[in-house]
Amino acid sequence: MTLLDLSGVSFAYGGGKCVLHDIDLAVAAGSNLGIVGESGSGKTTLLKLLLGLERVSTGTVSFRGETLEPRDRAFMRGFRRSVQAVFQDPYSSLDPRQRVFDIIAEPLRSLKIETDVVGAVAGALADVDLPADAASRYPHEFSGGQRQRIAIARAIVAKPDLVIADEVVSALDLTTRTRIIDLMRSLSSRMTFIVVSHDIALVALLCDRLAVLEQGRIVEQGATRDILARPAHPYTQRLLASTPRMPQRA
Repeated sequence: MTLLDLSGVSFAYGGGKCVLHDIDLAVAAGSNLGIVGESGSGKTTLLKLLLGLERVSTGTVSFRGETLEPRDRAFMRGFRRSVQAVFQDPYSSLDPRQRVFDIIAEPLRSLKIETDVVGAVAGALADVDLPADAASRYPHEFSGGQRQRIAIARAIVAKPDLVIADEVVSALDLTTRTRIIDLMRSLSSRMTFIVVSHDIALVALLCDRLAVLEQGRIVEQGATRDILARPAHPYTQRLLASTPRMPQRA
């Protein structure tokens, strides 16, 4: 089943210069997708379109076969329940004034999901290998890797079908990166991931499909294994040549 589908998508801010050009991309349930490219390639803009934070200039973005319409509140409520995000910086993405319990419970409350909130938060903490007493503490009491686990717990507490991770480990040291990727790999048996990153080696640890973005265009996409073994586009070849290799197993 296709979760997200982009067909002929182009985008320009304020009617200015086009920053995404004719993007075709499909995200199937159970198949993790990596979107890679250097700074300025258009990854952030594409992320906003995938999350419904911007409207396309041309083309369509569909979720489960229905056009994604950011102005349709009823549709977006269901979309937000099914699609959650984890952002780059675990230091700024968590409200320092809130206890971890309230941070993780926020999607349940904002989306008005009827559930046992205490049990759901405890389950999310267990899923990301954090102790139950973490719920009563504040973000500043945790390391960077632990904060990113809290952010992941917040993203998965509503049991979404799709999690979009934006440079989710770029602010962490190498050892912590591999642990977070290993965690996401274990969670991918229950949900699908889109991983936006500049690091192909990182994406290869988690994603079975890959799309390479250069200057707002997808220059290559397909099975990650095939692209890593036989990169066809010169830009992909340069990315691979300049990317340090991560361990094969976290």
